[in-house]
Amino acid sequence: MTVLVWITDDTWAACVDAARALAPADQEVTLLHVTDSAALEAARGAFTGLLGRAGRDPAAQLDAMAESAATELLDAAAARLGRKADRVRLRGRPEHQVTEAARGATLLVVARQGAEAGPKSLGKAARFVVDHAPCPVLLIWPGPVPEGPAAPRHGPHPPRRPGHGPDHRDDRHGPQDHRGSGADNGTA
Repeated sequence: MTVLVWITDDTWAACVDAARALAPADQEVTLLHVTDSAALEAARGAFTGLLGRAGRDPAAQLDAMAESAATELLDAAAARLGRKADRVRLRGRPEHQVTEAARGATLLVVARQGAEAGPKSLGKAARFVVDHAPCPVLLIWPGPVPEGPAAPRHGPHPPRRPGHGPDHRDDRHGPQDHRGSGADNGTA
């Protein structure tokens, strides 16, 4: 089985450090980078919208730049990991590609994207992956753990008021059977 490490521009170093520290030496490691195809399409559309179709379409140049950036990032991650690792480059919606790539993985390493504690520390893609991953997920902070508000403390519940709550039965009107109506409950 494999430890899958999601490599992103901002959090790759922390994910690699976690995999290096936690994955046994004989465990396979895969470094995964996903180029968001929606971002490339948006750039292509913006170019076309601004300059029309007469200019040279920058699609090939944008694709080459994205491929080069992904290769550099995966190379840096592999060097930091310091051991053999497979490198995988995918295109598409990152949350879907990562979730699909995690099928059969032993562990998926994902970093939070925010600098504050709480639900906003996960971006949309990371939230989707955490919610839908088909394997265990190690969710790490990309830097020092931020201090957030104290977790709510749950003390004993206040006493229930008489006549309220799940154990309450209203016996003022005698036994009642609420399973049906008419002849079924003896009122017909």
